[in-house]
Amino acid sequence: MAPRILRMGLAGILVQFSDRLDDAANRRALAFGARLAAALPEGVEEVVPSLGGVYLRLDPLRADHAAIEARLRLLLDDKASAAVAPARRWTVPAVFGGASGPDLDAVASAVGLGADEAMADLVARPLRVMAIGFAPGLPYMGILPDRWNIPRKAGLTPKVPAGGVVVAVRQAIIFPTDTPTGWWHVGQTGFRGFRPGAEEPFLLRPGDEVQLRPVGQEEFRALGAEDPDGGGASVEVVSK
Repeated sequence: MAPRILRMGLAGILVQFSDRLDDAANRRALAFGARLAAALPEGVEEVVPSLGGVYLRLDPLRADHAAIEARLRLLLDDKASAAVAPARRWTVPAVFGGASGPDLDAVASAVGLGADEAMADLVARPLRVMAIGFAPGLPYMGILPDRWNIPRKAGLTPKVPAGGVVVAVRQAIIFPTDTPTGWWHVGQTGFRGFRPGAEEPFLLRPGDEVQLRPVGQEEFRALGAEDPDGGGASVEVVSK
């Protein structure tokens, strides 16, 4: 779909690139949001990229909607905002199945694979952080192949521990805190993506890539003991 500029009352504007999950649209939204954030138009207080668009939070007493929308149209016509490359690539150890991933067998059946095959398919490629939202530091990552387009669970799991890997609708999440969810719990990491009080409390950023690395229970426990907040995760800069 062509990008749309939608007014959201007096205090917001949404630039919508897609009304469904789409990799190219998300990449464009992230690049567009980064350009806006680097030079905020007068009256814009915050720029928030999402899975398929960019929301601008306005000061209704200072914002000139017509001028801001004209600026947005100029940027949309500029092809420099069409793509964004991952800035960093994280490698995050994870253990799958059993008590650490009680829904793995059910998910494997839903995607038409055995449990080991489903785990291998999930970690076969880096996952791109498409948005941060719902809870502080929570990353929506994907996009997984079509076979992973499984619905959320019918019921609610009261608590998945911090670091839990959950999947649904062609996406994966690593929970930054203990969280109730309707997503399928397939694995566990020691990674804490939200660290209150830190200079940068959200470790992951939209555009980052996350490569899950399968480990056994013994290695998982050892990594957690050595690195309680990271679980052995590492990061490398792949672009600036």
